[in-house]
Amino acid sequence: MFRLAIVFLLAMSGMVSAEALTKVFENERRLVERLPEARLASLLERPELEVEYSGAWLAGLSPRTGGADWRCLAEALYFEARGESVKGQFAVAEVILNRVDSPEFPDEVCAVVNQGTGAKYQCQFTYTCDGHKEVVSEPEAFELVGKVAHLMVQGAPRPLTKGATHYHTRAVNPRWAGVFPRTATIGVHHFYRMPTRLSAN
Repeated sequence: MFRLAIVFLLAMSGMVSAEALTKVFENERRLVERLPEARLASLLERPELEVEYSGAWLAGLSPRTGGADWRCLAEALYFEARGESVKGQFAVAEVILNRVDSPEFPDEVCAVVNQGTGAKYQCQFTYTCDGHKEVVSEPEAFELVGKVAHLMVQGAPRPLTKGATHYHTRAVNPRWAGVFPRTATIGVHHFYRMPTRLSAN
């Protein structure tokens, strides 16, 4: 929605052609059509959840579990961000769910998390292809990220990363980091949004 508003404003100012605007709206229409009917209905009917980005608030919530989306998101948060602040964990969850909503990525949480898994270090999320078995050895940390995953799967707002689809730690500098706009820095992670493609060229 945010990127549509930006493109619309650019079009109104004459900086983007009507053809480019039409292409963006067509891409968004195709994205909505790809959503399973139940997911689309849940997005339309879901009340906005209120979130506090604090450890005390999260600790006060009861433990949560869920289906496949919850499990894949909780595992990704555990292996990618359990050492981050609560805000950092929510931010990583935002990236994964922003990818689910993007036509550039698979449209299910587990498919996003496991994209590219198979070849060592060729995956999207390193823990899925680093050659180490995923073992949850800190049950309390998993319980906390499970709460984050539950809230996010249930439709918690995503204001922290401004639509980010990528992130990396400050210790590395992937080549796309110089091309994608940076949207936020939270904890040890920088967050980026994939540029909107306005034409096929």
